[in-house]
Amino acid sequence: MSIGHTLLGLLESGSRHGYDLKRAFDERFGHDRPLHYGQVYSTMSRLLKNGLVEVEGIEPGGGPERKRYAITEAGITDVERWLAQPEKPEPYLQSTLYTKVVLALLTGRGAGDLLDSQRAEHLRLMRELTRRKSSGDLADQLICDHALFHLEADLRWLELTAARLDQLSKEVRP
Repeated sequence: MSIGHTLLGLLESGSRHGYDLKRAFDERFGHDRPLHYGQVYSTMSRLLKNGLVEVEGIEPGGGPERKRYAITEAGITDVERWLAQPEKPEPYLQSTLYTKVVLALLTGRGAGDLLDSQRAEHLRLMRELTRRKSSGDLADQLICDHALFHLEADLRWLELTAARLDQLSKEVRP
């Protein structure tokens, strides 16, 4: 996810302070990974330097002065370009899980046990996401569905790999 583009998109509805941007980001997109304040302010500094935002005003606060940021025309154009560009599908060709399976086979360890424990972990997370989805709003349901579909694909791969362990073992062992 592009934090900069997301913050720019949030600014399209009106100018905001860094604190307000962090709160809006966390409410919409940061359920599992909220932004750190430092990340917000360093991103805003970069966007300001690149002419994508401007400081609309500075207000005194209880601590440091509070800058109110507004998106520029260049920022709006940048968001439009980013939204129109399709994301590159990630084929996961360098999977850590695949590496673990092959290394387990190469070193004479139980790859089947590894697959079983991974399957259990996937199922645990799927149950957790299903609970979260049942009590969430539409946005939460959609993000949970996205994660669940990826986990289902992983489970299919785990089953296929378990069924082919003997063949894979013959191919990877010297």
